[in-house]
Amino acid sequence: MMPAAAPVLPPLLDLAGTAIFALTGALLAARLRQTFVTMAFFALVTGVGGGSLRDMLLGAPAFWLRNPWVAAVIFATALIAWFTPRRWWENELLEWADAAGLAAFAVLGAAKALAFGVAPLPAAVLGVVTGCAGGVARDVIAGVPSIIMRPEIYVTAAAASALLTVLGTAAGLPNAVTWTIAWIVGFALRGAAIRWKLALPAYAERTDDPIA
Repeated sequence: MMPAAAPVLPPLLDLAGTAIFALTGALLAARLRQTFVTMAFFALVTGVGGGSLRDMLLGAPAFWLRNPWVAAVIFATALIAWFTPRRWWENELLEWADAAGLAAFAVLGAAKALAFGVAPLPAAVLGVVTGCAGGVARDVIAGVPSIIMRPEIYVTAAAASALLTVLGTAAGLPNAVTWTIAWIVGFALRGAAIRWKLALPAYAERTDDPIA
């Protein structure tokens, strides 16, 4: 149960993050030439996936069941993707939208965990999980390689946003300042990875035998 003294996150923040991630789900369905029903379902799963997992782990009511605007925003997002020309969404726009949603939900996940009295490090971890879960669910349902399995920086960007949220809160900075900076850094890091294909070193098994 949520502590009585814990602050409540502005509902508009959850709505904004949900809309951004829902758009990525709808755009992927459009790229796969699916029906509108499938597009709306992709938007729903992607939009609420990370936040639902976050709330389940916190023992809180699912945010989209308590806010009547969430379903409407997701449906409207699917309609936008359906009725706009597909060429608008070509190139890397899907990845950029995903980057915005990734950073937003990483911030929201960490901030809500702190609001529920979770310790800083687990709160940051929950922020990472919240940011990545929606995109993973979207890719699994679509039957495409999960975005977290690509060599480009992705989870690291979510970790940067979540960690900065925790550090800014611990430093006593205003929430608006902390969350804005944390989102910008995560989005910029993921954007740099998209633009310049930045990646962390991959594991390489040693083949030399030190005994020989």
